[in-house]
Amino acid sequence: MRHLTSSLYAALALLAIALLPQTAAAQDDPFAAVTIDTVPVTGGIYMLTGRGGNIGVSAGDDGILIIDDQFAPLAGRIKAALAELGTDSPQFVLNTHVHGDHVGGNSEFGADSLIIAHENVRRRMQDSGDYPAVALPVVTFDDDVTIHFNGEEVTVIHMPTGHTDTDSVIMFEGSNVIHMGDHFFNGGFPFVDMNNGGDLQGFLDNLERALSWIDDDTHVIPGHGPVTDKDGLTEFYNGVRDSAEAILAMKDRGMSAEEVVEAGLERRFESWGRGFINEERWINTVYNSGGLRP
Repeated sequence: MRHLTSSLYAALALLAIALLPQTAAAQDDPFAAVTIDTVPVTGGIYMLTGRGGNIGVSAGDDGILIIDDQFAPLAGRIKAALAELGTDSPQFVLNTHVHGDHVGGNSEFGADSLIIAHENVRRRMQDSGDYPAVALPVVTFDDDVTIHFNGEEVTVIHMPTGHTDTDSVIMFEGSNVIHMGDHFFNGGFPFVDMNNGGDLQGFLDNLERALSWIDDDTHVIPGHGPVTDKDGLTEFYNGVRDSAEAILAMKDRGMSAEEVVEAGLERRFESWGRGFINEERWINTVYNSGGLRP
């Protein structure tokens, strides 16, 4: 009996040693534990969540169209989720903007899917030198482009100088759905990327434009956070505007950025600072922006 027990201990020890490299590899892999979840929106429109920007999906008789594709290491898991909706090979990939958590998967999808994006997306991806040719958008546009797919018009509309200078929102006319990309961080402060052409006033202008296009029944897919509606997007717009005005008012009173951070914002924004952009970073973004129109 002692002999069997010793053998068992030895086997377990060898197993533990064998698993050590795998455990270390899992800890080193930031995507190891990521799962891709499918969220029904309406009809044949879905949202996939994982790590990075929310993926919009149109699934129907014509096949699959996706909006953004997160990171390349997640492509296999994204394809598996898409296969459950019809096929793992989208006919179209629409990129909302240039950030890597939205276009990183292009390198895996580009061989079989037609990638469409604003011309500034392709230009900035090329200029970065970080992407192979297969990852670059094949079809680019200036103001807007419409894809006729799965029985409806899917219109990609450029939103200049807001989140970046590469952004677009996507409207599904028949389904009454809009994908906002990173012009909408639902439940958090936004990222105005001034290093890539972003602008605070432009960000608010673009939100106003989007709000004018939708109605109370529109399903709104944000770049990050849960699906919502026009009320949810309006609440976000008001929060961005109100917090920015409060920060700029303190700046106008002669307070330094550090003093504004120390003073902080209203308690209603406490939860907003728990996301990608914390309160201190948002205050510094607004403080160092070009301000707002009177």
